[in-house]
Amino acid sequence: MRALIPALNYAPELLLQAQGIRVVFFDVDGVLTDGGLYFSESGETLKRFSVLDGQGLKLLQKAGITPVVITGRDSAPLRLRMKALGISHARYGTEDKRPAAEAFLQELGLDWSQAAAMGDDWPDLPVLQRVAFACAPANGHAQAKALAHHVTSERGGEGAARALCDLLLVAGGHYAKLLAQVGVDVNAGPSA
Repeated sequence: MRALIPALNYAPELLLQAQGIRVVFFDVDGVLTDGGLYFSESGETLKRFSVLDGQGLKLLQKAGITPVVITGRDSAPLRLRMKALGISHARYGTEDKRPAAEAFLQELGLDWSQAAAMGDDWPDLPVLQRVAFACAPANGHAQAKALAHHVTSERGGEGAARALCDLLLVAGGHYAKLLAQVGVDVNAGPSA
């Protein structure tokens, strides 16, 4: 069996800042998707989602961290994807994201100090400004990146949300436990 070499390395101060997170607010367009809007001939909006991001959202849930989606758009494909991921906390079709986030915090019995968020543009700024840990994708607007504690090297819809999920899982001490749950021996020595 080959030794498991840690693939993720974060600065200690970043990990400290990301500890204690219990809820994560995600925008959709530009974060969980590439931000492009695709329309079918019948006018239906189509979206492209990354399976890496989806796996990250599932891992957060396994670790006891609640993913929440707050988005300015609403569509059948979006609702279908969120249902497939088991995300039950979502607000669709709202540009005023701060009150939506506050309502979810109240519902979950949490406060801003236990929250993280990932957003890419102006509608996300009021939430990014209040959370304990703010994150933006590499292709986010300059103002979102300026407010972020961390900017991923990945772009929205191309693993940016997964990068945040992984960071939070490492910071919370969940990453190795979750690897073990899929059958990875995190204590494996060098191969013979």
